Amino acid sequence: MKQLFLPIFSAIILTSCGTTNTSINDQNQNTSSSNLNNEKAFGKAYQQIKLKDLKKNLYVIASDEMEGRDTGSPGQKKAGEYIIQFYKDLGISFPKNLASYYQKVPSSYMNKIGGRDLPDSENILAFIEGSEKPEEIIVVSAHYDHVGTKNGVVYNGADDDGSGTVAVMQIAKAFQKAKKSGNGPKRSILFLHVTGEEHGLFGSSYYSDNPVFPLENTVADLNIDMIGREDAENRGKNYVYVIGSEMLSSELKLINESANKKTNNLELNYKYDDPKDPDRLYYRSDHYNFAKHGIPVAFFFDGIHEDYHQPTDDVEKIDFPLLQKRAQLVFATAWELANREARIVVDKK
Repeated sequence: MKQLFLPIFSAIILTSCGTTNTSINDQNQNTSSSNLNNEKAFGKAYQQIKLKDLKKNLYVIASDEMEGRDTGSPGQKKAGEYIIQFYKDLGISFPKNLASYYQKVPSSYMNKIGGRDLPDSENILAFIEGSEKPEEIIVVSAHYDHVGTKNGVVYNGADDDGSGTVAVMQIAKAFQKAKKSGNGPKRSILFLHVTGEEHGLFGSSYYSDNPVFPLENTVADLNIDMIGREDAENRGKNYVYVIGSEMLSSELKLINESANKKTNNLELNYKYDDPKDPDRLYYRSDHYNFAKHGIPVAFFFDGIHEDYHQPTDDVEKIDFPLLQKRAQLVFATAWELANREARIVVDKK
């Protein structure tokens, strides 16, 4: 019996080990296959952020026809119509709980908090629902207003914030490409074009006071405000300022840095993260109206250049290759936030 038992037991062990190894190998192959498919989907989507499309859209958004896009002005409304048509052409709709792409921002709201007799205006919202965690929302934001016309001169705001506006549009196109190929984001993405930034962050303030999606379900805001130029201290560099990425979450900065290494490996400048910085830029763009509610944010910015709020902020001065690289970085960061297994933690105040 013992002599027979040992070979039989050995055979059982060998058979069992072989079955276990096959199972592990199958799991590893499935994981590798899933990762490979995800990388392929990312690569194809990433390629949708094209220089020629950024240029085409910015030449419209920052044209004289838009009259400087002052809050609630006919020119801003015309720019909004162009943005909405872009989303319609892509097949990207608005949130289901809205009647249209518009979220009205009433003049009474803006003027109450210092808007100086501004007319009614609108935020514009486009939305791609997540496939697995649709209730969790990643916001990609930019303001589409500028300062209008002064003394008959149009302030086109090509960089501020035409550059951010067209970047959000192309990032949306990239995610829609992935969705159409069966690789849509696991979490939902809200593409939020806010109004009234130049007068006091009014559009994002109104959204955070009247959220279309519960703020507790909002994972992060990636805000893009001026990414088409260089400032004086960074001439000739492939860089971008990233502001606030570790203020509320220890993970967001790491995710953005990993996305950067995966893509164009820009120089990430954290100068304006310093709480003592006199420019206080952490508080001066639309991300702050998410951060004040405890939502992790990252603000992408090119710096304060000589044409900031001048009539010379024109499309001809935009560095389109650099604009493309920065937009690709924001997309790569949003992709990871939308598709990672666990929601990023909020572990700082």
